[in-house]
Amino acid sequence: MKKLVKEELYGLEEYSNKRDEYRQKVRAHKLNRIVRIGENVSLHFEDYLTMRYQVQEMLRAEKIFDSAGIIEEIETYNPLIPDGQNWKATMMIQFDNAGDRKVALEKMIGIERATWVQVAGFDKVHPIANEDLERETNEKTSSVHFLRFELAQPMVEAVQNGAIINAGVDHPAYKHEVTVPDNIRNSLASDLD
Repeated sequence: MKKLVKEELYGLEEYSNKRDEYRQKVRAHKLNRIVRIGENVSLHFEDYLTMRYQVQEMLRAEKIFDSAGIIEEIETYNPLIPDGQNWKATMMIQFDNAGDRKVALEKMIGIERATWVQVAGFDKVHPIANEDLERETNEKTSSVHFLRFELAQPMVEAVQNGAIINAGVDHPAYKHEVTVPDNIRNSLASDLD
């Protein structure tokens, strides 16, 4: 999968003019890239378009227009784009009630390592988590984690040939498993070469 380069990004004024249309395009795209695992955990699978959107939004919010600042944002987000042999996802742990969230995050330490994907016919793949920085303490875990699921070549080929994908969490405080819907399965297959 291609990576972000400065020349392909919109300038601040151009992005401002295209932002509403671009946001609608990205929102529609993301519908095919979010796997909900139970009520409180979701995996948002990233790719070139989702990261380009994130960079454009960061440049806009921070009013970054100088070359060095743009390159810094690109270098921050390019590692979240899959490379053809893996899936990269932002894991979100969500609770509407702040008190419930606090209690849950205290019980869910290590949940990111208990998360998995499985291509039909193969073993579960647990992620390499939070390569950017530590996201848990002895008291609680974060509500956001960054995950990389490395796939062996036979798994890649199976997905490309239509294999079912399951995803789940097997943590003492949170156990759920789902079959990835076809529209998302097909989108994830496009990340692999």
